[in-house]
Order: sequence, then structure tokens, then C-alpha cells
Amino acid sequence: MNRPLVGALASAVLGAAALVSTAGTAGATTPSGTHDAPQHQATYQAKHKTKPKAVDFAGTVALDNCSGSVVKMPTSQENDPALVMSNGHCLESGMPGAGEVVVDQPSSRSFTLLDKSAGDLGTIKATKIAYATMTDTDVSLYETGSTYAEIEQKYGIKPLELATEHPAKGAGISVVSGYWKKIYSCNIDGFVPQLKEGDWTWKDSVRYTPECKTIGGTSGSPVIDTTSGKVAAINNTGNESGEKCTVNNPCEVDENGNVTVHKGINYAQETYGIPKCFGVGNKLDLSAAGCELPKPSGARK
Repeated sequence: MNRPLVGALASAVLGAAALVSTAGTAGATTPSGTHDAPQHQATYQAKHKTKPKAVDFAGTVALDNCSGSVVKMPTSQENDPALVMSNGHCLESGMPGAGEVVVDQPSSRSFTLLDKSAGDLGTIKATKIAYATMTDTDVSLYETGSTYAEIEQKYGIKPLELATEHPAKGAGISVVSGYWKKIYSCNIDGFVPQLKEGDWTWKDSVRYTPECKTIGGTSGSPVIDTTSGKVAAINNTGNESGEKCTVNNPCEVDENGNVTVHKGINYAQETYGIPKCFGVGNKLDLSAAGCELPKPSGARK
């Protein structure tokens, strides 16, 4: 994974507790808002007759070791408790094991909310971990003590909305890191049936084109479709040194079981299925129709 970083040492030391692609490490201190604009994006947009939306930092957050964002479901209401999304491997309690699902656990974690220019606006706090796992996907969703309306009234910030459709190959995307205050722009190169890293396996992962050289601390960054402006995925990993299926070196497994390795290439996990698992009041409902998020052991299927 694009491993979490540790406190004040983040700019110098990559924390040993998670996973990273070091490709492009020199870009870690690139000034806020810098974009690497690939030609692929213009080609895709011309083909589909679309115009890219401007992407900035509004709605993103910085964790103490990762990136994240304030997100809403299409059905979320302004007085619902706001949700913050990051990676499962960014949990303050450590990485969930393979097959482990965390639901409804108390949390007082703080998130630094950013404005569109990556300026720090203030802090919002979690009340609980609504959901987290590293099985099939790599995601954590925190419920906060603030409503969307309260955040907008105090800070002038609206949440990012999760898309509900599968992302498209070739689509232009921006990976927005609140931790590094940097935006990486590239395209979706394709999809991976199974992405394996250490003990973990993720399904139908997004593979970036090479321009998105994400690094440690970008874990949990929202991946924004530049056509819709919605969150299509969540950044989580990359192959660092060309090893096969080891920690920091995910491998791809196709439908026939063939294994390939792409050194220096980075990946994200799709999020379009998450809204089906949240109901009225932004409450998690893993038994809802169409919800395919992994359930805790012993939970009703």
C-alpha cells in the first residue's frame, strides 16, 4: 500500500506499518496544486466529448499518517453526520487482518479539513469507525460528530460525492492527497480482477497510468473522476521494487490465475458499491439490497 507516515517524521521516514510505492518520492514536496497532465486524459475526453472539471483540495482531509476526504452518499442529507473516508490500512488501531471487518467501533480521531487551495481550515473529529476492512477492498469510513450542514456553515466546505457507477477505462482522474497537499493527475489504465499484497487480496482494482506516482502518505486519497467530479475510487497501493505479491509489492492476478508484476505502477480500490451499504441518516446497513461489502464474521449474509 501507499503506506501511512508517522507524525513529524513523515517527510523523512516512511512508517513501517503499511505499504508504499516509492516511485516519484522526489515529488513529495512538490508545491500544492501541482498537476502532471497526461495526454491520455485529453484523448479520452475528446473521444467522449467531455470537458474536465477543475479539481482542488476542498473537502479533503489530512490524517496523522494518511489522506482522506469528507464524503457523502447520493442519499445523504445535510443534517446527517458527516463521513470521512480513508484506507482500512490507515486505522489508528493498525491494519485489519485478512478477513477482518471492523464495524461500529468508538473513535475520537481528528481530521484536518482543507480548503480548495490546501489551506488548513480546522479540525473535525470522529465519534466512531462505522466500517473498515482490508478484505476485497481497502477502506475505512468514520462517522464524525459534525453534520454536513455544520461543516458547510463553519468552514464553507461541501462533501465529495461517491459515484454509483463503475469507473471507465481511460477516464481522467485526479488523486488528491490531503496529507501531502498534492494532486496527481493521470488516467485509469485498466482493472485488475485480483490484486494481491502480502496476506490481502483486493477485487476489481483500478490500475493507474504511470503519471500517478503516488507515495507514502497518499493512502486514502480520493480518486476523483475529472468528468463527473465525483469520487470513483480510493488510492491505496503500488509496486515498489518489482517483487511479486509481497508487502509493498502487489501483483496482478487475471481471470485465468496468471500473475503479473508492474514495478512502479500504482492502484486504487473502487468505491461505487459503498452507497448501497448506507441507508437513512448515513447509517451502515450491510444487509441492504445490493450491498457487497464484506461482513463481520458471524454476521447475517
